[in-house]
Amino acid sequence: MTSGLPFDDFRDLLKNLPGPDKAASARAAERNARLSAQGVELGRIAGISEWLAAWSGRAPQVARPLVALFAGTHEVARHGVSPRQISDTQSLVEFCAAGGAAINQLCAANDLGLKVFDLALHLPVADITREAALDERGCAATMAYGMEAIAGGADLICAGSIGVGGSTVAAALMHGLFGGEAREWVGPGSGAEEAMMTRKAEIVARAVALHSAHLKDPLEALRRLGGREFAAIAGAILAARMQKIPVILDGYTGLAAAAVLHQADETAIEHCLLGHVSTEPGMRKAAEILGLKPLLDFSLGDGEGVGAALAAGLVKNAAAVHSGMTIRT
Repeated sequence: MTSGLPFDDFRDLLKNLPGPDKAASARAAERNARLSAQGVELGRIAGISEWLAAWSGRAPQVARPLVALFAGTHEVARHGVSPRQISDTQSLVEFCAAGGAAINQLCAANDLGLKVFDLALHLPVADITREAALDERGCAATMAYGMEAIAGGADLICAGSIGVGGSTVAAALMHGLFGGEAREWVGPGSGAEEAMMTRKAEIVARAVALHSAHLKDPLEALRRLGGREFAAIAGAILAARMQKIPVILDGYTGLAAAAVLHQADETAIEHCLLGHVSTEPGMRKAAEILGLKPLLDFSLGDGEGVGAALAAGLVKNAAAVHSGMTIRT
């Protein structure tokens, strides 16, 4: 039965999240201990395989990994917060569809599936310095879309985004959720210079001030300060939890969507790993607050799934070492 308010179904989900499979994790830990005892200490490789076991409920393996990228547009980008134009989001999606982007090469090299979801790019969400990005119904519907988007049998999800203005919106969400100064959450995005970063900080501060009375509710913060790709990623993370699919978060957008869920329930993203920290300083700050230790720190730019795809290769290797090594008798 559907409840009266659009967000109520998601609040119910957040109250009834399945926990880890402790027995599967314990079996993986026992095997890792024996493997480490007979050769090289597996260190964090062991921890990754145990995480896979805990959140998949079976022996660690990655057979059908998927990179899911959600593309959205934002009216706030018209304030000159990025060297790119809103229309460039469509071009980035088309470039990826044609196979020319970095993520295409990484998916081919690491045998990762790739899906890019166009979230009404011709209709940017509202300017968050003037009004809420989405109404509750629209935000909930996009979360539901994100939940459906990962259907199809994947056993590892890399969740990320494509979108001009996304790093500004992520900074606004982080500032709204965690406080501090707006400038702490703002970074270069797609190559912003110092003057543009100052403008970004001003825009973030204005947006958070406008919506400040409503930000104690994380889902309200999501609809007011976020966008369609943020809502879709939040939905995908929730669906993965319900379906026992581990998740690798990509970029500032992926981390901001996860932060919303964490603020609603601090256990909500325990099935997630952070693939990398980008050049966005606010991302590093948020990762520390959320207790997420990135798998990679390569000074990568933000977004487009690149960091998570690289991290997925590490996760696949961890599973292969765990399952493929022989225990000597």
